[in-house]
Amino acid sequence: MTLSLTHAHGDRITVAHEATGAELFAYVYRPEAAWEAPKPYLHPLRTLSGAEVTDYRPNDHRWHKGLQLTASHLSGQNLWGGNTYVHGDGYLELPERVGSMAHVTFDEVSAEGDRAVIAERLTWHPHNGDLWADEQRAVEVCDVDTEAGSWTLGWSSSITNRRSEPLRFGSPTTHGRPAAGYTGLFWRGPRAFRGGRVLTADGEGGDLMGSQSPWLAYTAEHDGRDGHATVVFEHAPDNDHAGERGTHPAHWFVRNDPFAAVAPSWAFHDELVLEPDETLTRSYRVHIADGQWDRERITAHLKARTW
Repeated sequence: MTLSLTHAHGDRITVAHEATGAELFAYVYRPEAAWEAPKPYLHPLRTLSGAEVTDYRPNDHRWHKGLQLTASHLSGQNLWGGNTYVHGDGYLELPERVGSMAHVTFDEVSAEGDRAVIAERLTWHPHNGDLWADEQRAVEVCDVDTEAGSWTLGWSSSITNRRSEPLRFGSPTTHGRPAAGYTGLFWRGPRAFRGGRVLTADGEGGDLMGSQSPWLAYTAEHDGRDGHATVVFEHAPDNDHAGERGTHPAHWFVRNDPFAAVAPSWAFHDELVLEPDETLTRSYRVHIADGQWDRERITAHLKARTW
């Protein structure tokens, strides 16, 4: 068995790679501070050599926690955490708008060979605790490649609107703040990753905010140990990320200054509207690698791994 799994019930699930001894990630599902919009998250997330590639509760944004699914503006509520952006007034402390995503149960928690699976059911709530949505989530290790020095995390979420009216997914940008499409799957990198290199299939650098591409990569150098890491975020083909089949398109939210962050935003320019009883499904792969990968190597790596 290559992967091992440890479940501290009510707290977290940790997946480790036995051959290298690295704990690849901890999936933390215990409730945390109400002000930070409690929700499950992955931290630490590590390479096969054991190098961390996530940050947790940084002093600039305490609600940034590793890799997590977020909803910064959801029908007037904030399931992102912290202050809420209000056009004309900036970020305001509005605790009555801060909601949560709550763990309900696990349908599967298993590890066998090079595959580990965490299948979970969650509920989404505004501040008053009403039920707004159900979510079925699957987080899995789906590829470990010791020769390449990489492994792959799969994430799939299906969110069903349980309100009698539409759920409106937005962001600070849809509410008036430029280039702030915080929503959807969100990664916060370590402080040392500030100023890292950002690549897509056909672009590089600071012009990628709000762009579209099937994948986006972030590569940076560690503090405390020698070397670099590369983290590649990839859309599933079924996501229709460019809106070519008539569904709502996604745009990349990416920063490398003043901190490292990436999200395939659900609502960068326009709100995403989910009607009552409709389900929104999005799937991603996150490839975590030791070393500084270039576009050629990333492209070859992704091409060799079918969905």
